[in-house]
Amino acid sequence: MKVIDAEELDVAEFLRPGDRIVIGQACGEPTTLLEGLIAGAGAIEGVSAFIATSFSGLLTPEATQGISMSSMGAIGALRSLTAAGRLEVIPCHVGRVGPLIEAGIIGCDVAFVQVSPPDAQGDYSFGLISDYVRAAVERARVVVAEVNDRVPWTYGSTLRASEIDYAVTVSRDPVQVPPARITEIDSAIAKYAAAYIEDGSVLQTGVGAVPDAMLRLLHDRRDLGVHSGMIGDGLVDLAEAGVLTNARKRIDPGVSITGALIGTDRLYAFAHRNNGIRMCATSYTHDASVLAQLDRLVTLNSALEVDLTGQVNAEQTGAAYLGGTGGQVDFVRAGACSPGGHSVIVLPSTAKKGTVSRITAALSGPVTTARSDVDVIVTEYGAAELRGWTLAERTRRLVAIAHPDFREDLERAAHTIQQRGF
Repeated sequence: MKVIDAEELDVAEFLRPGDRIVIGQACGEPTTLLEGLIAGAGAIEGVSAFIATSFSGLLTPEATQGISMSSMGAIGALRSLTAAGRLEVIPCHVGRVGPLIEAGIIGCDVAFVQVSPPDAQGDYSFGLISDYVRAAVERARVVVAEVNDRVPWTYGSTLRASEIDYAVTVSRDPVQVPPARITEIDSAIAKYAAAYIEDGSVLQTGVGAVPDAMLRLLHDRRDLGVHSGMIGDGLVDLAEAGVLTNARKRIDPGVSITGALIGTDRLYAFAHRNNGIRMCATSYTHDASVLAQLDRLVTLNSALEVDLTGQVNAEQTGAAYLGGTGGQVDFVRAGACSPGGHSVIVLPSTAKKGTVSRITAALSGPVTTARSDVDVIVTEYGAAELRGWTLAERTRRLVAIAHPDFREDLERAAHTIQQRGF
């Protein structure tokens, strides 16, 4: 392992023409390595990079001119790349990113990862992200680790010193994603969603205004658990209130399972050396056989739009690619099948300042989650339980939770389905 001071970083030392780089995502983005890549990639022909999500703000269309960028979606700051035609999108479930790297389908010659300083045994923690970084490390010709003394030590997969080719030492705040501002609509959606969470439920949520608003409503519950692809600051409140205990989980009792910490210093300090949190690869967090062992699993995911039969689009509206497949399908299926559990898809009833209905006669983009997998759809006007119901009845229930301004038009579209039965 060669140790490099951040100010002496020159990516030309380890990058070759045509190299394919896999980068740790979200709050695990190695920002010093990204800055070095942006500064030096233009001099190295044919460099490409894959990152699943990005919140650092570094990967702008201008900054990535010398790099061919790809991702599984347009989450976070990656939307600017899709808008500029600078991002190649690979449609895949987040749980499949690791296997695609292992198989060489997503190429990985060089792995860029962020880690904490080593422990007494000399092992490094992946800190804030664990989803596909292990797969990248094992596949890469060169492993470059950004060793950041402000990254928390978290339990789970570790990186041995012998696996690191270049260690770049830094001391800087990791990427942070502050809690979103909660609106009245968010609170209304959260109230309907929270009704599906009982004592002993195991939660899967994303981060954002609706999940945060919902978590605030759960302080009267008991023995909640977590098994989620990501967690945010809102889980800290539940843990400190004694609500989050993981006590009733059939697997991993007493431990919150996740693959990503997406939040602020409050979450990072809470997670540091906390053996009640375990960071896992998506081969565990999203695996169907693992999820099948969780009773009372309640999953909360978002959508851009839902059609009258229950098809969910969480990726694209017209020419704008705004989201991604993510882990939605894995958790929708698991929540809907879990004894005592539910899968809840949440979305506001309208978009573009109330001029467009998100409950639609037909989707304007791809089907992310099939109607055969959908369980519950929630807007600020209520919850539509769809699992097991006919297409005709689904149209009635979805019209009822659409914005009143659009119900008449939707009822006309629904009439055709109701008449023919499909």
